[in-house]
Amino acid sequence: MAYDLIVIGGGAAGMMAAISAARAGGSVRLLERNQKVGRKLYITGKGRCNVTNHCAAQQVLAAVPDNGRFLYSALAHTPPDWVEDFFTSLGVPLKVERGNRVFPQSDKSADIIDALFFELRRLKVHITQDRAKKILLRDGAVSGVAGEKQSYTCKAIILASGGMSYPATGSTGDGYNMARQLGHTIVPPRPSLIPLEAEGELCPRMQGLSLKNVQLKMYSSHKKLIFQEQGEMIFTHFGISGPLVLSASAHMREFETEQYSCVIDLKPALDEKTLDVRLSRELSEGKNKAYATMLANLLPRRMVPLMMDLTGILPDKPCHAVTKEERQQILNHLKEFRLTISAPRPIEEAIITAGGIKLGEVNPKTMASKLVDGLYFAGEVLDLDAYTGGFNLQIAWSTGRTAGESAAESLA
Repeated sequence: MAYDLIVIGGGAAGMMAAISAARAGGSVRLLERNQKVGRKLYITGKGRCNVTNHCAAQQVLAAVPDNGRFLYSALAHTPPDWVEDFFTSLGVPLKVERGNRVFPQSDKSADIIDALFFELRRLKVHITQDRAKKILLRDGAVSGVAGEKQSYTCKAIILASGGMSYPATGSTGDGYNMARQLGHTIVPPRPSLIPLEAEGELCPRMQGLSLKNVQLKMYSSHKKLIFQEQGEMIFTHFGISGPLVLSASAHMREFETEQYSCVIDLKPALDEKTLDVRLSRELSEGKNKAYATMLANLLPRRMVPLMMDLTGILPDKPCHAVTKEERQQILNHLKEFRLTISAPRPIEEAIITAGGIKLGEVNPKTMASKLVDGLYFAGEVLDLDAYTGGFNLQIAWSTGRTAGESAAESLA
């Protein structure tokens, strides 16, 4: 059976596009390379699926570091509260957590995927397992899709094939190649929301150590503060990761020209003066104890040997013998634990891909290509990315719905 509209990609944006087009009266085929739709959704939010952020559309725009203005129309049409109502109407109760992050009450991403899948079935969207290889044209307009298994005819196509992060889920950059073949410009893909590699042996020595309630500051080459936030992070064999680090990475977009450094405040609840008073008290109360024992009262045990090396104070030195200058050294490292960032991890490990189809070639009100009639885009394949907190999925829902409805209306 021939379908008027083909959606390429069964991720968040693709499923929303297919549902929206079918609701608007379109006959829709969803082309997905994996056996099941929503593979990447399974792993979002550590398997809990951070569906959106409970905020106004304007706050979503503020969470998009580049190109946020492109989303103005899509977010006005499909803001976060619409997304919450949409999933609630499909039988998925939601909850709001720290940072206004929205999750299913069950903490199971499978509930979101199942809701989308059953809505696709209810709307008689035909899900076909095949990998799209090429978009076919006739007289400058789309006419079909060439897949690995066979070719499919259609009158409109929504390209929602994702970026290049987590290739095991099917995001291998196919959409960039198909769009490039049609004359679209691809802004070079780069990782965003990504762990970071650090120079030296400090991080490998603390591999696996998690820090909570610390403050992370990120600086560019010219000592310009580009990120500052309090939360959780973890040391790895290559550097640093965790929520704070992923958020910071979204602000680090010029690794070829910039040298980034990070400063960790291990005691953000105490200013330097208050912390110095506490240090003096610890040293005084344990005056006959070894310096290393005192440090264990202030730091995770895994960090104690490291701090001894950084301060140069012998571990068995009695606390009463620690000089004022040495105490200042301890204070400095507690408030400013420094690392030099060497690179982001490979794009395959990124939560989201920055870069993609150039937005100047896309109509922001419809997500239609300005170069090819009948071609639309949605989701991560576009040059759009945002900070953590449900904002990237919000982009998928907003652009997916806009593309689906616009494509269906053009066919009608």
